Order: sequence, then C-alpha cells, then structure tokens
Amino acid sequence: MTTSRVSSPQGLRPRTGYRATVRELAGAQKKAAPGSPPYSIYVNRKVGRYIAAAAHRLGLTPNMVSAISAVFTMSGIVLIATVTPQWWLGLLVWAALAVGYAFDSADGQVARLRGGGSAAGEWLDHVLDSLKISSLHLAVLITAYRHFNLDTPAWLLVPIGYAIVAAVSFFSMILNDQLKTIHALRSGTAAKPKTAAGRSVLKTLLLVPTDYGVLCLIFLFLGAPFVFFALYTALFVANAGHLLLASTKWFRDMRGLDSK
Repeated sequence: MTTSRVSSPQGLRPRTGYRATVRELAGAQKKAAPGSPPYSIYVNRKVGRYIAAAAHRLGLTPNMVSAISAVFTMSGIVLIATVTPQWWLGLLVWAALAVGYAFDSADGQVARLRGGGSAAGEWLDHVLDSLKISSLHLAVLITAYRHFNLDTPAWLLVPIGYAIVAAVSFFSMILNDQLKTIHALRSGTAAKPKTAAGRSVLKTLLLVPTDYGVLCLIFLFLGAPFVFFALYTALFVANAGHLLLASTKWFRDMRGLDSK
C-alpha cells in the first residue's frame, strides 16, 4: 500500500541506468515504522523497488503500475472464488497475489522517481487496497462454502470475520494518519515522522501474522483445504487480537491529541 502518485510528465525516462535508478530508490526510501510487518518491509518493498525502476524506464506512470497491481490481485481473487482447489491453483493464486502486492509497493516508488505524488493517485491507491482487502476474504468465503468439507456452517463465520477485521484495521490506520496530520496543521506543529527506532526481534515476530505477504503465502496450501483453513483461521485470530490491542492504543493516541 502506497501513498504517493504524480501526474507530472517530467522525468519519464531517467538518464541513469537501471541499477543506478534502483540505488536512487534505495537511498530515498522512507524509514520503516516500528509497527510495520517484516515481509512487507524486507521482501516486498525491495521487490517493488526493482519493479519501479523498470517501470520508470519504460515510461509507466504510477497509476499504470497501480492498474497492473489490481489486475494481478483481482485475477488471483477470481481464481479463489471460481476454481476447485487443487495444488496448482494454490501456486497460481499465491503468484498472482504476491506479484500484485509487489506492484502495489512499486507505484509509490515510481511516483518518487517522477518527483512527487498526487491526491488523485493516493485516492486510487486506497480505493484499490480497499477492494482487495474486502474481496479477498469474500472469495475465501465462497470457496469454503462450495468446496471445503466443514464440520459446521459456523466455520464460514471465519472469512466473514476476517473481512471485517481487515477492513476496520485498514480504515483505522488511514484515519489515524489523517487525524494526526489535521491536528498538526491546526496546532501549527509538525507531525512527528515515523521511524524504525525501537524495533525488536520479538515485536517483528509478533507482527508476522498481520503481514499481507504472509496471508498470500498460505494460499500455497489451497489445494489442501484442511491445512489452508487451519492456517487461515489462525491468522484471523491473530489479526483480531492485534486489532483489539492496537485499537486501545490508537484510542489513547486520539485522546492525547484532544488534550493538546
């Protein structure tokens, strides 16, 4: 998920080579926030960097990269909902979702290469993320209903609950950033930048279940419904617990803004 787009026609093709463009992106990369999940930071962002450099040299705009991301992601989601689970299906779904996620990281990096972002691009990025977050779990609900031999229909509440948790988590994080920015503008103070200070191995491990990249990985087991649904349920429980704890902190943060 990215927040930078640009519509400027300047800088469509860099004068430097591909490797130099990759190094430029690495040097300009924003620091990871303490609450950032590991796959997204250490794997997906790096893969996105290589994609962004290639896309920029080809003259692709950030919105074009976003569209490519959406095509891959939605292709994977459609496969989940429409095809009978088999071992090869899991591989295709994982590849589609993972590539889509990498392009999702690349669009913002292309925007930085082009000199900045735009409100329209940020809007598009968040709308596509919302579509992905909701439809992915609804696709799991459909395939679970059609193909999984569940002991009781009550298990279908898992993908429904996961869709709710994912949507609320995404909206809450976006809202947190917006409210903090608005408060900083009204109070005339600069918003504190997020840094990677304080990141610990334990915290990184605890954040693994909340990582979208990890969710993509478990679809490799889609051809083994029992294994897949067990892993999927475990991730749901972990994400629900994380949302509960994080919401408590976020609410305290908002009350702290009220007191300033």
